[in-house]
Amino acid sequence: MNDHRIARRSILAASLGLGGGLAMPPLRHALAAYPDRPIKWIVPYAAGGGSDVIARLVSVGLSQRLGQSFVIDNRPGGATNIGAEAAAKAAPDGYTVLTADNGTLVFNPALFKKLPYDVDRDFRPVGLLARFHMVLAVTKEAPARNARDFVERARAAPRGINYGSAGIGSPHHLTMARLARETGIELTHVPYRGVAPALNDLLSGNVEAMVVDYAAGGEYLRSGQIRPLAVFSDTRIAGLPDVPTVQEALDLRGFESYAWQGLVLPKRTPDAEADRLSTALAATLQDPATATRMRDIGLEPLLGGPEAFQSLLASERKIWVPLIRELGVSLD
Repeated sequence: MNDHRIARRSILAASLGLGGGLAMPPLRHALAAYPDRPIKWIVPYAAGGGSDVIARLVSVGLSQRLGQSFVIDNRPGGATNIGAEAAAKAAPDGYTVLTADNGTLVFNPALFKKLPYDVDRDFRPVGLLARFHMVLAVTKEAPARNARDFVERARAAPRGINYGSAGIGSPHHLTMARLARETGIELTHVPYRGVAPALNDLLSGNVEAMVVDYAAGGEYLRSGQIRPLAVFSDTRIAGLPDVPTVQEALDLRGFESYAWQGLVLPKRTPDAEADRLSTALAATLQDPATATRMRDIGLEPLLGGPEAFQSLLASERKIWVPLIRELGVSLD
């Protein structure tokens, strides 16, 4: 009886790798170093736009540092909610990442009564990516020669100036709405389905004004096809050195506004995978070639890991969520 028990124990020990020659080979995932296969990068916008360009540019540097390719998966629509939902429901294994902007993470929870994801419950920040500088611009035929002219004319004729935007709840719309509130003016909003059609109507004179992101409209702003009045950044931008900030032009202390993006993972992604991605992302954005290329297309690399990401989210929510609620803006 005792011999039989000893034999069974020996076989069991061997099968568990505790004995000698009968040890089972270790499981593949225990040996494989992350990442050992391509990583899917969900971009909640159409191919060819600014968000797509950022992902493709940054993914090159990440691939070099991680030794695996990135597959860009464009999922436009639903004010980024389609792509965000797909990422929120993906396996938390480090093989799905999402471009998440201030629309996804800050505006949408205030713009929609119900979302297919929860920002804090479903996403884990990896690091910040880039920000788009925003510019107050008018047609070249507009009477306003500077930002103060623009405000004074709007005060003299409430709702007499119409402005285009990339859509209700977009950074372009909410930046102009914030400007109107803080200067006490009333404007007429004309929303479009994206930056391109709004910018086209500004160029043709169908709308008089617009908050233009520099990445999309830099060429027209520099050439004088549309007239820049002020930038919403904290300092003047290199491409428009003679254009003042709104803080300078209108004495609006602390007024800054950008369209910005970061990279997130499904919430339960393990620390090891998240940290590896975060380190590689920081190194990529600090690479001079990548940073120069981003600036060449009108983008500013936005450095900062998970902690800086969370801090930015907290500060942005304090500004934009009350504004959205005060204005009664909704996308339901």
